[in-house]
Amino acid sequence: MCADLQVDPGKAVAEEIRGNGGMARFHACDVTSLDSWTALVQATVQEWERIDVLVNNAGIIRIEDFVDETVEGWDRVVAVDQLGVFLGMKTVIPVMLEQRSGSIINISSNQGIAALPGYAAYHAAKGAVVMMSKSGAVTYGPFGIRVNSVCPGMVETPMSEGHEANQPIIEATPLRRAATPAEISPGVLFLASDESRFVTGTELIMDGGYLAV
Repeated sequence: MCADLQVDPGKAVAEEIRGNGGMARFHACDVTSLDSWTALVQATVQEWERIDVLVNNAGIIRIEDFVDETVEGWDRVVAVDQLGVFLGMKTVIPVMLEQRSGSIINISSNQGIAALPGYAAYHAAKGAVVMMSKSGAVTYGPFGIRVNSVCPGMVETPMSEGHEANQPIIEATPLRRAATPAEISPGVLFLASDESRFVTGTELIMDGGYLAV
């Protein structure tokens, strides 16, 4: 089930998956809305009768320090990057509890672990995602539900385009470049699969060595 606030790109992804022989549907979802999440979960269960994997991947970024950030800007970042993850877990976990199985993968960031100047709200939200994932892992592990976070470095997506900090981040990355989405997705696939059945409560760091410096 592909879910996004942007309808046309979401439908295009589902169509591409079907074109490659897979099964996919699109369902519009505002991750900041409990009602939207509830409708998405109901539609998914109605279609497939279960939910084996949840990937919380919606995100936005703002580059503002604590003094210049506005309350509105802070709230928007936290709503998408932190509240959205909470609502996804809140609505999907009951389905997984009934199954006694499931894997939840929350996309955080290496900036949820280490800081840069001027990313106040983003750091706060992504750091919370790491700890929410750990909390979910220890709470629901006895019921067969695994919860992990993925912490990428800079990835070539529309969200990362055009920021002044991009080049300094790349220069501080041992591999001296940003990742492509295709270089991050195998890590997500690993955590979604039974190959990682003994992995929970951890962060998979995929940042080109940035945090090793």
